[in-house]
Amino acid sequence: MSTSPDQAFQYSSGVHHNIDENGNPYYLEISSLSKMPVSIPNQQQPFLVKNYGYPSITDPPPFPNFEGPLGLYGTTGHSGSLPDYCREDFDNTLLLRNGHSSLSNEDNGYGPSSSGSNHWYGTSASNCMSPFNESFQNGSDHRHSNIANITSNGHNQYFHQGTSNNFSDPGKGFSLIKLQSPVSLDVKAEPGNNNFIQPHSVRSSATSSPLSSQLSPAKSTTPLNVKSPKLPSRPQTVVHDLKHTDTALRPKVSIPPGIDTEEYARQCTLAAYSSRLNPFSLHADEYKLLRDHLSYTHVTTYLNIRNGILRLWTRNPLVSVTREEAGGCAKEYRWLDLALVAYEWLVRRGYINFGCVEVPVAVAPLAHKVGRKSAKRKTILVVGAGMAGLGCARQLEGLITQYRERWLAKGEQPPRVIVVEGRGRIGGRVYSHPLQNQKAAGLPQTSRCTAEMGAHIITGFDHGNPLSMIIRGQLALHYHPLKDNSTLYDRDGSAVDKVRDEMVEKLYNDILDRVSVFRHKIRSSRTVEGNRGLIEEGRDPTGEDDEVISHYEALTGGRLTDNKPEALTSNGTTDRVPVGVDKLTGKAHMIFGSSTKASPALAAESMGWHLKSSVLAGQNLNLGKVAKASEHPTLGATMDEAVQQYQYLLDLSPQDMRLMNWHFANLEYANAANVGKLSLGGWDQDIGNEFEGEHAQIIGGYLQVPRALWQSPSKLDVRTRQVVRRIVYSTGDLDGGRGKIEFDNGETIDADRVVCTLPLGVLKVNSVRFEPSLPSWKTGAIERLGFGTLNKVILVYEEAFWDVNQDMFGLLRDSRLENSLDQEDYISGRGRFYLFWNCIKTCGRPMLIALMAGDAAHQAESTSDSTLIGEVTEQLGKMFKPAPIPSPSEVIVTRWGKDPFARGSYSYVGVQARPDDYDAMARPVGNLHFAGEATCGTHPATVHGAYLSGLRAASDVIESLLGPIQVRSPLMPPKIKLESTPIIAGNKRKADDSTPEQIRAKQIRLETYESAIISAICTQLGPRPVKPGKAGANPFLLYQKDHWYNCKNKCDEAHRAATGNPNSKASRHEVRAALGQMWREASEEVKRPYLERTASNKQNNTTSVASFEARLARWNREAVKLRGEYIHQHPGVLTDEEIRQMWEALGTSGGGRRAKKTSGYAEDSASGADEDAPKTDLE
Repeated sequence: MSTSPDQAFQYSSGVHHNIDENGNPYYLEISSLSKMPVSIPNQQQPFLVKNYGYPSITDPPPFPNFEGPLGLYGTTGHSGSLPDYCREDFDNTLLLRNGHSSLSNEDNGYGPSSSGSNHWYGTSASNCMSPFNESFQNGSDHRHSNIANITSNGHNQYFHQGTSNNFSDPGKGFSLIKLQSPVSLDVKAEPGNNNFIQPHSVRSSATSSPLSSQLSPAKSTTPLNVKSPKLPSRPQTVVHDLKHTDTALRPKVSIPPGIDTEEYARQCTLAAYSSRLNPFSLHADEYKLLRDHLSYTHVTTYLNIRNGILRLWTRNPLVSVTREEAGGCAKEYRWLDLALVAYEWLVRRGYINFGCVEVPVAVAPLAHKVGRKSAKRKTILVVGAGMAGLGCARQLEGLITQYRERWLAKGEQPPRVIVVEGRGRIGGRVYSHPLQNQKAAGLPQTSRCTAEMGAHIITGFDHGNPLSMIIRGQLALHYHPLKDNSTLYDRDGSAVDKVRDEMVEKLYNDILDRVSVFRHKIRSSRTVEGNRGLIEEGRDPTGEDDEVISHYEALTGGRLTDNKPEALTSNGTTDRVPVGVDKLTGKAHMIFGSSTKASPALAAESMGWHLKSSVLAGQNLNLGKVAKASEHPTLGATMDEAVQQYQYLLDLSPQDMRLMNWHFANLEYANAANVGKLSLGGWDQDIGNEFEGEHAQIIGGYLQVPRALWQSPSKLDVRTRQVVRRIVYSTGDLDGGRGKIEFDNGETIDADRVVCTLPLGVLKVNSVRFEPSLPSWKTGAIERLGFGTLNKVILVYEEAFWDVNQDMFGLLRDSRLENSLDQEDYISGRGRFYLFWNCIKTCGRPMLIALMAGDAAHQAESTSDSTLIGEVTEQLGKMFKPAPIPSPSEVIVTRWGKDPFARGSYSYVGVQARPDDYDAMARPVGNLHFAGEATCGTHPATVHGAYLSGLRAASDVIESLLGPIQVRSPLMPPKIKLESTPIIAGNKRKADDSTPEQIRAKQIRLETYESAIISAICTQLGPRPVKPGKAGANPFLLYQKDHWYNCKNKCDEAHRAATGNPNSKASRHEVRAALGQMWREASEEVKRPYLERTASNKQNNTTSVASFEARLARWNREAVKLRGEYIHQHPGVLTDEEIRQMWEALGTSGGGRRAKKTSGYAEDSASGADEDAPKTDLE
């Protein structure tokens, strides 16, 4: 296929984007786009590019001079003020307009890509726009048809593009262009429609080459359903529901060829961590599913496969992982069933294929399609269009699509999903209110100026936040990373001394640490761990073990013996302690370890405090009396007591008390409640589940995320202004029981399954009636859990009078009695305008958001706007004197407690709450399911927690409809022993793929021959060069190695002194926690040698890697030559076709011509490396 000059790219370099193993975006150079062997229709066409490599050191900046539409879609570049809609009517209008608003691009929930977002789209550079790009930006209906045909899908099919003949190593920083189908592409002109790439000779996924998995033509990943009857329909990804014995499933094809096994294992391990899963042990649900089918030995194999599937998803969340790709993560045919179980579990539980992405459509046999229109169809009704409801509905649509054949096989239509919402808008407690003046500065052209009235902050993208995949990986939304560069101002407007601030903060953290001893102990679930060493090395166990886990547990009572791995964890307890407070969220940073044992006096001295002269060094705090004085002790009472007892040890000034209570207010912001309402034992029951990485705000509004879930990849059936008054559900047979939803207008909807995502505050006031009444275990949890309030005063100005480079600044509030030292006098007012968010970088206008936390949040509900504006203006005047503070041009005051559809902000652990109340909130009652942040015990009071609860509810609904995941027995067939077969010269075998046994026999023959070739190569060349290990590049780990035993001895001594047991020893977690504290408090002189060593190690690592790559390239070149010689010396083992397929798998035709590579180990051979390879009899 040729590329004409007028069609080819004239631009010689481009950039495309990827996400690394930590979930961070980076950019790679694409060399010589004009050499790409694909005809591109017009010079300015956007195109989708994906890469699996790593960033190079000299990565270019992302589109430094480009201002065109780089987002997933565009609409009009609207300028000027918005229509003067009220909040409800504004968003309802957007719903009615079907996403084609004359407003900005954010009306569809998307923004173009830029700094702080993903550049999944590349484009050629020019100052002018093609007609395609104009339509792309203007939002015309034919834009989608074009992009559908030039974007792509899948994780395996590539065309190489570049100047050399070498096929890019997926483990290096080279480029792979993802094509729409594995067949050739031609450029076709459509009248009235710009040229686009269109596939021909398309084959289904059931047709596959003998040595590689052949994927089906891919769908566009552009997540929008645009109706355009005049244009070609979008190609669909079709996956035939075949058993693993069919040739559509083949092992190893999803493992990058030639990648170092340890590097591949590292990527898989990081993918598991990035998905909230332990890479070395089964999830509790996996354990329950597999304990009757897996042996301890095979747990490691399962984990390697499962982590490999997660790797595919995390490296490209724009494309669903297919069943064939999941099977390709297995390394042997007999493990394909294991891969399919892992795949189905990950899909159903929402660990992969979630968000704004299309999923594969299973093809139903023709007989199932007869009479479909008259077939019965179930209805799933979701109450509430917030993040939980929309996330649940979107996930249900995807799962129903993937499992549609199961309903068609029963003569049913796949279920329909309906979402009802009482408000006139979607988003729930995520609401980005448009400002009256839309003249923005510093925002992308298509972003609008909004104020976050509800959810505001993304609390870390790393280590499993599903919003990272959606916001950064799928939608490419702009976001602003936040920095804790705040200044605290005292009551008179003077800046607080930094040293004093740090001393009080350390004292506050110490108090939080000491009250943590009264926390409920965390009980871990029973699970099984694999062989950590093998998983880290990327190897599967070679031994066989026929005894499944459940049988072994029955024989041993769950106890471990010497011949079994240290794998079982049963009802263990774990302690976590706070090591600091995140000012951005008010939450404590938690680590494994034990609570502080040093005396308060010594601890205070180490912080820089001076003790009173009468204080003894060993004097301790006695908090037990307060903690045990009540059946339901509160966190507030215990912390207040700790402050009072510290006042006997230290001379705390009124300013110190104001600083201390500022941190109390921040804690009340995190929990949306006065600390006196929080359970002492369970207030932080979600500890250990915090995500990591920078916090961020979405530019243009958080509401873009729920809107994207509503619209992408096709619109959900969302019906607004449907106020639910009664929910009738069935507690009996789920197959026969029906439910009914009654609205305040008298209308009703019948449903087979109901998912209730009403906020806990609404459930508490009983504004929705349930029939029959909810059981006592459910209503008890509703009553015991708390639902708090956080309010905001949003101030918009014409010009900023504050430091616009600070993301936030704080204000210390005075006591009820001036200069009081009584903690009680600070409670009611400490949260009043205690923190200001600077939002100029996210909304494009000078805007401050003042927080009202704790008791102040409830005061805002009953205080007039004018009073609040006058008070906040007075406080700002003190902070930024002597300049006069102008009156705000726009003011918005939230009162979430009065919102009938919320009745508050988010949940907290009330004083009477039980440890399992969040789990009780999540459990279904008959055909009535529940979702929402108050049902997510691991991530309550968060947007991502609400979304995760929606994924969990969708999984529960699908399981109630289809039943649990079916596991074949036996899941792991026994290993087949190879019988010796004489090799006859000239005998060309023809494989008979009619039975599974013959397929496996052929695979064994091929693997045996390949093993002999590799053995001959290694005899001549020695083992293939192994990537050198990296010297320590983490200064703390080097410090830990030097000080471990010294620190351990001190911790052991403290443990023995505290427990009175001479044999007591500190745990590894305690030692790690102590070492972390030592490192943080170490001076620069102590840290310097470790920092210098790591800098030297990094330089040495770079040098050794470069040497390794050169040696590896030489080894690969020689290996190709020796392979050809071996084939000529041992004829008759492989057929001509098998020889050809082998050379294709290795990326060469056997005579110097490069071929498309699908597997093998020599993919990183240098350019022209195999020109000297001997010709085979194919030549």
